[in-house]
Amino acid sequence: MKILVTGGAGFIGSAVIRHIIKNTNDSVVNVDKLTYAGNLESLVEVENSSRYSFEYVDICNTEELKRIFNTHKPDAVMHLAAESHVDRSIDGPREFIETNIIGTYNLLEVSRAYWAGLQHNQKEAFRFHHVSTDEVYGDLEGTDDLFTESTSYSPSSPYSASKASSDHLVRAWQRTYGLPTVVTNCSNNYGPYHFPEKLIPLMILNALKGKALPVYGDGMQVRDWLFVEDHARALYTVITTGVVGETYNIGGHNEKANIEVVNVICELLEELVPSKPESVEKYKDLITYVTDRPGHDVRYAIDASKIERELGWKPEETFESGIRKTAVWYLNNETWWSRVLDGSYQGERLGTVEEGKF
Repeated sequence: MKILVTGGAGFIGSAVIRHIIKNTNDSVVNVDKLTYAGNLESLVEVENSSRYSFEYVDICNTEELKRIFNTHKPDAVMHLAAESHVDRSIDGPREFIETNIIGTYNLLEVSRAYWAGLQHNQKEAFRFHHVSTDEVYGDLEGTDDLFTESTSYSPSSPYSASKASSDHLVRAWQRTYGLPTVVTNCSNNYGPYHFPEKLIPLMILNALKGKALPVYGDGMQVRDWLFVEDHARALYTVITTGVVGETYNIGGHNEKANIEVVNVICELLEELVPSKPESVEKYKDLITYVTDRPGHDVRYAIDASKIERELGWKPEETFESGIRKTAVWYLNNETWWSRVLDGSYQGERLGTVEEGKF
């Protein structure tokens, strides 16, 4: 199978591509416009594979999307390309509307035209897999409530509203035009190659440098944490065995308050890196509470029983095993994250792509 992956240079997308190339015989076409969050250095393990190819293209560019479909002739689409940082969506929502809504619309239309022209067997086998987030559901009120596939949408931020819109578009294209789509909504991901603006890598790297560990509000916002490699396995399971028209929620069964996550990281670093920056007695001393984010949801939690029951997937990592693997990875991969922090990951690799040498 040849799978077209949009946003394949991002955190989750690169994990999906590494999983496919390393664990299956399938081929991948990576379509990415390389925003700040797209990093080709996350794909060095697989970039020389004969089953991997890269297209430096924005999904808002319809003509380029048509060229890619006509050139590569994919058997399936895994749509992960999205602007995804809540704080950035609050500061500047336009890019989220353009990429997450208009970009998804363009990809749906190009996919529909391509799918309509396929031969019968290929047409039957084709899949469009839209990868979304649990943030479209909004906030959970009770401490025991869980998001299910039938939970009503109630997005709180420009980011989650734009993803909710794209989810609705995908389902409409399935119902109105018959495009064989499937949707997944996942909980908070973490793991190797995570962009350092996100909570877990930010806490690890700030602590190593003796910088403040900023925690929103009282830090009691609860999230369900999913190890990214578990998520990659789930997404591949859905694209290969999921039922057309269905939605699958993907979670890690690991509900943790943000402050609890930060404390776990501090304790891990006390064990793994006992020699601290000067003036730091304990990593926990660096925790600093800051003004809460506008419209900050208090609790997310996923009921992932459907995908386990119907497709046989369940997470392999506990939060304890996954967070240790994550911390160790950052300690062993300073070259990767230091190039992200100083911005050099963009200039050099992007220049190579623009020259057509990659």
